[in-house]
Amino acid sequence: MRTIVGLWRWRHNPLCRRTDLVEAWTALTAALLIVLAAPAVGRLCWSAVDSSLRETVRLQHEERHRTPAEVVALSRERVPVVYDVESPGIRDTGRRVVATWRAPDGGERTGTVATTLRDPRPGDTFTFWTDRSGDEARAPMDAGVARFHALLIGVGSTVLAAALVECARRLAVWRLVQRRYRRLDRAWAKAGPDWGRTGAGS
Repeated sequence: MRTIVGLWRWRHNPLCRRTDLVEAWTALTAALLIVLAAPAVGRLCWSAVDSSLRETVRLQHEERHRTPAEVVALSRERVPVVYDVESPGIRDTGRRVVATWRAPDGGERTGTVATTLRDPRPGDTFTFWTDRSGDEARAPMDAGVARFHALLIGVGSTVLAAALVECARRLAVWRLVQRRYRRLDRAWAKAGPDWGRTGAGS
């Protein structure tokens, strides 16, 4: 709204001061930056983050594999249920079992791993993620989650850039107002001794 008011001050007005013109130009510049530059900044940030996250997703899918495993025994070990920002649809159930599986090199491995089975029993099979060496690993980042994160970064960058422009505009206007007040104080101080004496002949 203040930007529109600043632009409206461009209208022909004999009382228009130099600071009014400066404020109007400041408002126009800020409006153009918010409309054009802020979205450009957001798009650049989104593009950079999206490219980086897509590469991360690609590498993680190359390095991690779904591996079938067989439950050997139940484990007393419990782990807390945590939220995984990379794979929000996959959460650790907190249940761990002793299982056997084959590593990428073909060797048989045995260890305690997390399972998604609700009621695991010896002999049950399930799949979990392993790295290249055959050790348990977190699920790779989902491509949709990566795009969503990149979009959030882009929107956030746009909003932040627009906010910075608006803050700069407000600061510039505040300085202009302070300058007006100083000029008014000087003019008032100069005319002060004759205040109220118009037509008194002094």
